[in-house]
This record gives sequence, structure tokens and C-alpha cells, in this order.
Amino acid sequence: MTAQRTLILLKPDAVQRGLRGEILRRIEAKGYDIIALAQRTATSEELAAHYAEHEGKPFYPGLVEYMASAPLVALVAEGEGVIPGFRSLAGKTNPTEAAPGSIRGDLAREWDLPVIQNLVHGSDSEESASREIAIWFPELG
Repeated sequence: MTAQRTLILLKPDAVQRGLRGEILRRIEAKGYDIIALAQRTATSEELAAHYAEHEGKPFYPGLVEYMASAPLVALVAEGEGVIPGFRSLAGKTNPTEAAPGSIRGDLAREWDLPVIQNLVHGSDSEESASREIAIWFPELG
């Protein structure tokens, strides 16, 4: 495998619950380098571009509202196989189904809310990573 870059978002629930350090520790412990990092409240433009493929779906308005509701942390991680490696580290989307040892398996849970709050996002392919990094860190484009 060759070195890759991926976008990782620590979603508002991760920031609000004070889990930034633990999640960043796990990313670095896995051997990935963090090459860009910023905490901020997402703009509507960033979220519209990031979630463009979901526009028009029933969950889209709630997802965008949730992601803009509080600060998040956006970061770019780099390393060999970082895209599948981080997705494995994150665990399944549904925290109840995520394996122990994964970020979601250990730290997230299902809440009775209209939008799933599962702490993190990671790019699912090299194409998605390139597109998403350009949205959140245009200077790395």
C-alpha cells in the first residue's frame, strides 16, 4: 500500500463530550500523521458541499442542522492505508453494531434522536478524500 490522505471529522457530539483527545490519541497510536487540524463551526457552504450526495434525502436537513449545531474538528490524516484503516478504527456507522475497540464501539451509543450521532466521519475512498479535503482544507488542494 502507498501513503494516502483522508479527511476525518470529529462531529459536534465528540467535541461536546470532550472526546477530542481520546480520538486523536487513537488516530496517532495507529501510526497515522495528522497534517492539518482545525476546530470550528461548519458553514452551510461546507456542509452542502460535503453532503451533496445526500441532498434531497429525508435525513439531509437534520444532518446539516446537527453538523452546524456546535463546533467540530476537521483534520487530515496521512499514512499507508489510512482510508480503510481509519474506517476500521471508527467502527460501524451504528454505534450499537460497532465492535468493541473501535471509536464508535467504545465511545458512542445510540440516542433516541432523529439523526445518528456517532462521533466521527472518515472518507470512504481516495476520490472522496480528495473532494472532502478540498472542502475543509482548500490550501492542501
